[in-house]
Amino acid sequence: MILITDDLRARLLANGATDTETDHVPVLKLFDPTGPATWLLTELDADGDTLFGLCDLGFGFPELGSVSLAELASIKGRLGLGIERDLCFKPRFPLSVYAQAACSAGHITEADRLLRQAAEALGNAHSKLPPDTAEQTRR
Repeated sequence: MILITDDLRARLLANGATDTETDHVPVLKLFDPTGPATWLLTELDADGDTLFGLCDLGFGFPELGSVSLAELASIKGRLGLGIERDLCFKPRFPLSVYAQAACSAGHITEADRLLRQAAEALGNAHSKLPPDTAEQTRR
């Protein structure tokens, strides 16, 4: 599988080229299909190899940082499977919200409740999530 398409590469490079520090929405999600490692990536440096985003190697301490695209592409996990791109991933918040939710959960999560709580804690109420139907049912 191609980890980063030309369109995704262009978006990552554009984010990486911004002069101001910006809380970008993740461009893509990569994961190890046979393990817990997951990456939400927002930027690519001009070198074409250094990606920035939320990195979770499955040890319970996800963190913001950089990772080498070449290294990710070279990984062969159990069963000889490599890192894959999540084709269904639809980002809904800036990276800071995912980082806050991951800190609470101990891993990268897409759980609506945790993302909503993280967004509220950060003062980011601009979600693309549908209204919380559980909250409406309780009323």
